[in-house]
Amino acid sequence: MLTQFLTVLIFVAIIGCILYGRRLIKTEKVDAVFGNPERANGGTHWVIVGASAILLVWLYYSWDIAKGFYPKSANELCQVAKINESLLGLKYQFPIEEREFKSTSIIKIENKNLKKITVEIQNSQDLNSKQKTTLVGFVNKTNQLIPLLTNENLMELDTKTKIKEMTDQIKLLSLNFKKKDYPFETVEQKIKRQKAISEQGNWGIITIRKGTGSIENTIEVPMVPSTDKGLKFHTAAKELKLINDKFFKLRNHNAYFKTAITELKNEIKIYRKNLDDTEEAASSLAKDIVKIARRIEYGSIYPPTALNEMQNAIIEFDNVQKDQQGGLRLVDIILFPAGTIVSSGTSCSEQGSGRWLPKPSDTFNKFVLMSKPSVGYKNIPLLWINMMDVSSIIGFILPDWIADILPGEYPVHTNDGVVEQNFKGKVFKIVTGDFKLFKIPVPYGHIWDSFLRVFLGLIFGIIIGVPLGLFMGLNRFAKGFFDPLIELYRPVPPLAWAPLIISVLGIDNTGKVFLLFMVSLSIMIISARAGASGTQLSKIHAAHSLGASKKQILRYVIFPNSLPEILTGIRVAVGMCWGTLVAAEFLAGTTGIGFVENVAKKYFQYEVIWITIFVMGMLGLLFDVTLRKIIDKTIPWRGKG
Repeated sequence: MLTQFLTVLIFVAIIGCILYGRRLIKTEKVDAVFGNPERANGGTHWVIVGASAILLVWLYYSWDIAKGFYPKSANELCQVAKINESLLGLKYQFPIEEREFKSTSIIKIENKNLKKITVEIQNSQDLNSKQKTTLVGFVNKTNQLIPLLTNENLMELDTKTKIKEMTDQIKLLSLNFKKKDYPFETVEQKIKRQKAISEQGNWGIITIRKGTGSIENTIEVPMVPSTDKGLKFHTAAKELKLINDKFFKLRNHNAYFKTAITELKNEIKIYRKNLDDTEEAASSLAKDIVKIARRIEYGSIYPPTALNEMQNAIIEFDNVQKDQQGGLRLVDIILFPAGTIVSSGTSCSEQGSGRWLPKPSDTFNKFVLMSKPSVGYKNIPLLWINMMDVSSIIGFILPDWIADILPGEYPVHTNDGVVEQNFKGKVFKIVTGDFKLFKIPVPYGHIWDSFLRVFLGLIFGIIIGVPLGLFMGLNRFAKGFFDPLIELYRPVPPLAWAPLIISVLGIDNTGKVFLLFMVSLSIMIISARAGASGTQLSKIHAAHSLGASKKQILRYVIFPNSLPEILTGIRVAVGMCWGTLVAAEFLAGTTGIGFVENVAKKYFQYEVIWITIFVMGMLGLLFDVTLRKIIDKTIPWRGKG
């Protein structure tokens, strides 16, 4: 129901915003000339159209629209897939979906192999003339086996009878398949099927709670037919499978063929037995001839017209089952793009974009499940609120050495085994957070850990990189001294530093934050240096002429002119930090978005992978939108100079 409502709402939003935009263009007066940035301001309705279009494509190609409007369609297509799977083996023998009969294909291949081995025998330098004559004789006898199978006059009556029986079964199935009450289900069978339907669940992600408390999610297409149409295809598929198994067990072996191949095998066996170790080439070629004879023996080779009636019966049934699909074929073509439901053995699965592109409804449910502290991902939620005592925060902020520099000694226990606190001991408890105050809500989880790492790495990069970059842009010594150091490590990919930094600083937050600091530092230095060196000289001269000091010129002229470059560098650094963080959490980590994606990748949890991609995109967008607002507030003159 939610998917249906969302789909209709998206269509209404797209159409409504497009109509609004067209009307706005006709009524709006645009005084700005082409190229003026003011012409790009506004346009929220186009933002809605773009976001809605992306969501609509996701709904469509993930097959969530099909699931929302036709929830039984996957189950019915599963039963159709069972028919196609059963027909596939039979069709494989005939020029229905293949170019030629399977018999013809086998004969062509084995004739080619026999010619090839004949040439190999005649050109071999390791064989004498007697051996060549004997082996060529074996090849000729093998070649003579094929006509014994393709001659209709030699075909046994029992084989013809079995083919006729299977053909009649397929024809009868075609007649029954057209009937509305097929498969003639009894009341007991119907009750049993309804019970199985209620137990199998619906199309979508099935959540299984294991004994260890972990959660396992699998994409499931219900196998038990839940509609009358599905039951019809399911029953027909079972009958076809029986015919298919019977046909593949059948061999067109008449008495002449059995005698000929038995004699050939015995002759080759005796021949190889009489060879000594020096005649390995002759033994190997004789073995290859036996292999060809066995392939002919086990191949489904029939006379050219022996299976014509069965072929026509299969084509007739295939046409009937396609007609009986009715509107389901249209649903499959329109609402299941880039794939369909396929059957394999005892299970049905999504094959195509719906398999690797999770449905928005399933993804949202999975996101909610992973956000709960009782479930989470690896027992840690994506994002939740934890009540933390303020004392822990105070203990984290205050350094322990504050207590160390106080005069006096730390408390010592008495003879009674009691520890009485003195002033120094009480201070130590405060700086270590070993006391109770009051609790405040603090975010925690995978998302918060990744966010905090990026934020800290970025802040440290800005604090050190911006002043150093300005210094390099204004001072010859600073530029000459620091430039080689910066340019030496800046071109090196962050992933090249990751193993070294993590091995030195550990897999905890320190190593990851330092790696992100290195990434953001070089970007901020380059941006600040470019901004400082790009300040217009006329503005600096004007400030000098007005009596400004060096500090005033730096604060009121150079720094404001450098801000556009600095803020643009921050936007670039944010993207680089996110990419580096995920890679670092891939390499080593027990929390974070990269860690979640790495584990999900190993277990092919596509919905979890898409959740991590979406979360990273939203966090990056949050950073970028915040920076845009800062840019608009701090440098409103940008582009207007």
